[in-house]
Amino acid sequence: MINSAAFQGKKAAYFTLGCKLNFSETSTFGKMLQEMGVSTVAKEEQADLCLINTCSVTEVADHKCRQAIHRMVRNHPHAFVVVTGCYAQLEAEEVSKIPGVDLVLGSDEKARLIQFLADAWSEEICEGTEERRYEGSKDRGLVGTGKVFRKEKTKDIQSFAPSCSRGNRTRYFLKVQDGCNYFCTYCTIPFARGFSRNPTIESLVRQAEEAVHEGGKEIVLTGVNIGDFGRTTGERFIDLVKALDQVDGVARYRISSLEPDLLDDELIAYCAESRAFMPHFHIPLQSGSDEVLRLMHRRYDKALFAHKIELIKTMMPDAFIGVDVMVGTRGEKPEYFEECYDFLSALPVTQMHVFPYSERPGTAALNIPYVVSAHDKKLRSKRLLSLSDEKTEAFYASYIGQEAEVLFEKAARGRAMHGFTRNYIRVELPPAEGNNALDNQLVKVRLGGMNHDKTALKVEHIL
Repeated sequence: MINSAAFQGKKAAYFTLGCKLNFSETSTFGKMLQEMGVSTVAKEEQADLCLINTCSVTEVADHKCRQAIHRMVRNHPHAFVVVTGCYAQLEAEEVSKIPGVDLVLGSDEKARLIQFLADAWSEEICEGTEERRYEGSKDRGLVGTGKVFRKEKTKDIQSFAPSCSRGNRTRYFLKVQDGCNYFCTYCTIPFARGFSRNPTIESLVRQAEEAVHEGGKEIVLTGVNIGDFGRTTGERFIDLVKALDQVDGVARYRISSLEPDLLDDELIAYCAESRAFMPHFHIPLQSGSDEVLRLMHRRYDKALFAHKIELIKTMMPDAFIGVDVMVGTRGEKPEYFEECYDFLSALPVTQMHVFPYSERPGTAALNIPYVVSAHDKKLRSKRLLSLSDEKTEAFYASYIGQEAEVLFEKAARGRAMHGFTRNYIRVELPPAEGNNALDNQLVKVRLGGMNHDKTALKVEHIL
């Protein structure tokens, strides 16, 4: 039995790095703590709890995690500091030695965050010969002896922490799946999050209904490898999509990312006729070279990827298609990059998320002998980002003057308000008195020209 009295009146600060799944989970942690009596710390206030949800997709991400932990400890010197997420799972001992860190929760343990906090705030925490109480002494944590709770092996990570929350966003993020069985040669995610697992369709429908009850109009389906949904329950992702489409009150669904080999033609056809699933896809390509895809141990080739893009555009001509591309991976010779560039140039995709390859300890990619220099990685990234900008601007420009339905999101006072059309065009509304009344509202607008930095179309007129 958890003693809720230990939580009453406490204040928490949160920091999240990485993917939408992490943001969804942090938001859920915040909601759980709020229900226990913990409020979010205001600016300039001191927190009693700091929760850092980490990422480890690249070496740069690891560095940012360490910076974030040090900053939180420095800004909240008397707080109880908890670190979770992928970096905490992969480098738990290293994280535990950072001065000021009290608790490190791995992927299987973070689902029991409330219980761990209840224990920490009610009893002594012992690590070796040192004993500490949560009392905020000025010298607490100087040695860096955070207590570690983490499963050592991927196969031992089995829990699924439900998450459907919006935090400070308008859109809700519904976690439908976790973990991955793919083991691409460059990736540590299976080690950080375990094998693929999921809850039941019935439970996810209930969470979507709860989001509607709270006023949610748009839900983004998140996970590590969403298309692999069903390994735990024997269900299919297409069946989840059909069930969610029937939930009254949800005006929009978006799917955060789908592997090309798991984006089946039946799903594309269904989304094209769906009531609420938007014409918006995000599909990881990683490389437009079959040889590099083979080295990466990806489960498709260029031909399959091109087929999926062609089918989407045939059935949904207005669809926004985002693509992940990795440059400079081991084995990516200059001619393979040029092949990738030409392939993407010819495809009717809308935007590219370009990531320079980062070597991760323990990955199979380290056995590939050909290494791309940092200089060449930078040049290749720059070329693809420039291509991406051209494609995105051309896509946006084709909608200038058209009518669209936008879901607006609350803006800070004096700032422009933003929202998205059905096909994920970002829209900007200049600051004006009363604009925030449009927060979480679906509004018909006429789309104007590009804003100053070409990241959105201006609202020409509200219809």
